[in-house]
Amino acid sequence: MRVLGPMLYTLLVWWASTGVILYLNGLPRRWHPPLMGAATVLLAVALCGVAVSADDTRVTGAYLAFTAAIAVWGWQELAFLLGYLTGPRRHPCPSQATGWPRAGHAIMAILWHELTLVVLATAILWLCWGRPNPVAVWTFAVLWVMRLSAKLNVFLGVRNLSEQFLPEHLRYLQSYFRRRPRNSLFATSVLVGTLCAGAVWQAATHPDASPFAATGATLVATLLSLAVVEHWFMVLPLPSEKLWNWGMRSRR
Repeated sequence: MRVLGPMLYTLLVWWASTGVILYLNGLPRRWHPPLMGAATVLLAVALCGVAVSADDTRVTGAYLAFTAAIAVWGWQELAFLLGYLTGPRRHPCPSQATGWPRAGHAIMAILWHELTLVVLATAILWLCWGRPNPVAVWTFAVLWVMRLSAKLNVFLGVRNLSEQFLPEHLRYLQSYFRRRPRNSLFATSVLVGTLCAGAVWQAATHPDASPFAATGATLVATLLSLAVVEHWFMVLPLPSEKLWNWGMRSRR
């Protein structure tokens, strides 16, 4: 029963934070600068939360570290969707580009975003280095690795591209996507993600795990499991976008 609370909390944060970011992104462009300013203040608060929680090995410390890492991740997601952190290339991919040239164009289209992730990951790792609560590091690592996997799968080709989530000013990124029934990476992504999630779930439910360890592992295991589910959304004929219809209302 001690895994139920963290599991439900992660589900709620995953669903609500995604919808809120989509809603804010759909507001008129005149709102974007103040939204980015407010989000940057929240980023500073979140990094303080990471630092404070790094020495806290209570159950509340696990929740704080997890929530702070989610907030840090949310900042870069919003910055990307608002168009502040994309890349030096802001044009569609040339139709004749294939193979490595196409990959190079895709990297340049999101280069600033990827470098920002490196900086944020380094900051979180530095704040938690040698301290007893690594939940923020685990959380950000799961988000980063699984999002990178999703990007590679979308680049190589999947059935559902979820392009409806892109705002108008980022529509050119669709040219770097590919719609295919499957690709050679997808099975590996899902298999590795599932095995890792199973290992973390095992740690979360181990009878000798302390309340802090069980809580932290459950938060991370649930997040990793949801990331695997999101991978399946890319290939199964499911209307997954309906989960966040409420977040898309601002665009209408």
